[in-house]
Amino acid sequence: MSRVLLAVFRKEMLHILRDPQSLFMVLTMPLLMLFLYGYAITLDMRSIDTAIVDESRSPESRELIERLSSTPFFRLSGASVEGVHELFQSRKARCLLIIPRNYAERLAAGRESQLQLLIDASDPNAANFINAYLSRLVATENSPGLFSVDPRILYNPDMRSANFFVPGIIALILILISALLTSIAIAREKETGTMEQLLVSPLKPAQLIVGKVLPYVLIGFVDGLAILVAGSLWFRVPIRGSLALVMAMMLIYVLTGISLGILISTVADSQATAMLATVTLTVLPSMLMSGFIFPVASMPRLFQWLSAVVPATYFLQIIRGIILKGNTLANLYPQAAVLLGMDLLLILASMRAFRSRLE
Repeated sequence: MSRVLLAVFRKEMLHILRDPQSLFMVLTMPLLMLFLYGYAITLDMRSIDTAIVDESRSPESRELIERLSSTPFFRLSGASVEGVHELFQSRKARCLLIIPRNYAERLAAGRESQLQLLIDASDPNAANFINAYLSRLVATENSPGLFSVDPRILYNPDMRSANFFVPGIIALILILISALLTSIAIAREKETGTMEQLLVSPLKPAQLIVGKVLPYVLIGFVDGLAILVAGSLWFRVPIRGSLALVMAMMLIYVLTGISLGILISTVADSQATAMLATVTLTVLPSMLMSGFIFPVASMPRLFQWLSAVVPATYFLQIIRGIILKGNTLANLYPQAAVLLGMDLLLILASMRAFRSRLE
């Protein structure tokens, strides 16, 4: 590293260490966001308020009710058919199961008994989960069937939402933090008036940008490791693949975020503008169009095309593949190549934009 680059690197590191706001963002914000999103974003459902109308009042119906109550998914209570609308409108129940009078007789005769299930579908995702789980549970109790299915759940046998969302949260936080920290770097120099001092120095645009980027590459990489360790230890997310490969892919992704942040900072005239632009270009696309929550394949065609320019789309496939499936570089090199191409394109664009502003 040349003396010029080392001087810019030391200057930027000293500024970060002496700035309480930057230190807070670097040290605590990533972990706070991990715990906040890790607990707030989940697809797991527990203690679903379920009303039961037992018109059979038989040992068989009581056995079915006991089986439902033994699972952590349902919280049962008695009800009447007449009060079903009041139950749903007051949110005292999410679903109502009606056991008919002839339930025991039909089971004894080896015939299938029709149970009625009423579901509040104001939340369609919850309604689909309730319908699928309760129907499957009742079916195993109600009818032996002509064949049975022995499912094997791979990669996430407990079907924990944390195993799906925590890698996604890592992708979201890394792109936000690395881009946000870097976007205010040059914008801060402009706003405080120190940019003129840098411009009259013997620094070249490339040296200035690289010297400012290096501290944030280091900081972003350390933040990524901290988030990965916290997610693995606290949320018990297994890492089935190579830890070295995860770290290498995180470094490439951090470079993508930093390159984007540098491009924003060269265009923005103030820190507030840079921060607003960074949040708009990182958080919303990464959450909505990358596969973080919704599968890309289920989106309209236009949004599938837009997701192709979102860096988190590729890093999510990488980190989930390594952590949950144990993928190797042979499985992930297309996504890694796209991220590297984005790095090069963004860095070249930021250098060109910076030179244009100097002229």
